[in-house]
Amino acid sequence: MPKFHLFAATIAPVIDAAHVSLHAAARPGFEHPTFTPGFLVDLRFTLPLRPLTRGDLSTIYRYTKPTDLAEEVAIHLAQGTLKETDALHPTPKTTTFIEALYAHHEATAARIWPDVTHLATQVARVLAAAPRHPGGALELMAPPYEPTGATPGLLLFNRLSALRYSRADAHAAAWQAAGLTAEEVVNLREGPLHAEIEHTTNVAAAEPYKILTDRERADLHTGLSALI
Repeated sequence: MPKFHLFAATIAPVIDAAHVSLHAAARPGFEHPTFTPGFLVDLRFTLPLRPLTRGDLSTIYRYTKPTDLAEEVAIHLAQGTLKETDALHPTPKTTTFIEALYAHHEATAARIWPDVTHLATQVARVLAAAPRHPGGALELMAPPYEPTGATPGLLLFNRLSALRYSRADAHAAAWQAAGLTAEEVVNLREGPLHAEIEHTTNVAAAEPYKILTDRERADLHTGLSALI
């Protein structure tokens, strides 16, 4: 029987590294807006589809202090990048920013990545199979906004970004079941409890990868590793 939890443990840092590598490559050359983007960069692929409440933001940023999160929301409201009714909605200023950011990420992916059409399709299947847990971050962040005509590189980048919230929810469920708070788990040292939480996380995070065959999982790992 395949040890899916071991695959979940090994693919997670590869996904993170591929995601971060494109972010890093895209940083130079981007014309920064006159306002502070802050978490709008993270929320680029959900705000065009779904407004978010303050409670939603607390779920997505579960390790951020509530006062810090409230301060950033206030900044966005003051600079006119969000408007608040029953939830927080992007303004035209933010929509324009996201369009420019998408275009820049798309150009960067085309420059540094080979053809990733197959990888983008595989990750789409995994993302669709990832369980959405009520009160979790993934149901807020997926599916990602994918404009008509988006290239495979852009699709892969944002699908990977969204998929990371599947593991994030699995990890949160694991430390909550162990009776810890967000602050406590951040400061948790190596030891039996840490190992137990990681194992429980990997078991849950492995679920969506079961949709792939052994060969497809190996191809996904190899393909994403080549992008780092």
